[in-house]
Amino acid sequence: MAARHDLTTDPGLQEDLLQARRGTAFFARKLNELTDAELDGGTLLPDWTRRHILAHVGYNARAIARLVEWAATGVETPMYPSPEARNHDINFGATLSPIALRNLFDHSAVHLSVEWRDLPDANWANQVRTAQGRTVPATETVWMRTREVWVHAVDLDNGASFSDIPAPVLERLLQDITGAWKTRGTDTGLLIKVTSPAGNGAGLTFGDTSAADPTIITGPLPAVVEWATGRGATGVTTTGKVPAAPPWI
Repeated sequence: MAARHDLTTDPGLQEDLLQARRGTAFFARKLNELTDAELDGGTLLPDWTRRHILAHVGYNARAIARLVEWAATGVETPMYPSPEARNHDINFGATLSPIALRNLFDHSAVHLSVEWRDLPDANWANQVRTAQGRTVPATETVWMRTREVWVHAVDLDNGASFSDIPAPVLERLLQDITGAWKTRGTDTGLLIKVTSPAGNGAGLTFGDTSAADPTIITGPLPAVVEWATGRGATGVTTTGKVPAAPPWI
């Protein structure tokens, strides 16, 4: 008989799973506020309608579930056969009927949650490979999904903002982004200082801390992450014009 609760007993992982599921619930709430006709509307992502985001989030859950199955069985099941296959899924999914798109999101989210639920403690350390070719433990699949659902809930452009995203998620996302910049060498001369009240990232510094005369981006944590993800620059300041954030994905 399948487990009725998460098999993992790791408190940190249990908290991470809760954050991912809260993000899924938040995305579902913003989605359910939209009428079927409004799914044709634009988003914060260029050239993507809400249909594209919904298809992407649904197929992303299926892809991550394949990684969890890989960790459970030892049988290699990649996220996607190829980048082209991923893009085809999204573009095809965007043409589905509204009810089919909503069902795709609901069913894929439940499937992924069940795969996580039934994965024993010992299997969470098993290595899987992301669509970008990184080899990571299965625990990473939880964060992969967390950032997708929280950020794309904002991308739906239906009233959600980065201020709705929990501070721990924002902090880790900013670490991911600035880490990608550093790896690519695109953070040179760029320093980010978070000015949020205590408990919301205040005092955190990211970017090129060794630059003698850096371009300093300052602002509350939600505004800084919004800028870093390329979603806007409202709420952040610098000594001159706020520069566009380097690409991170």
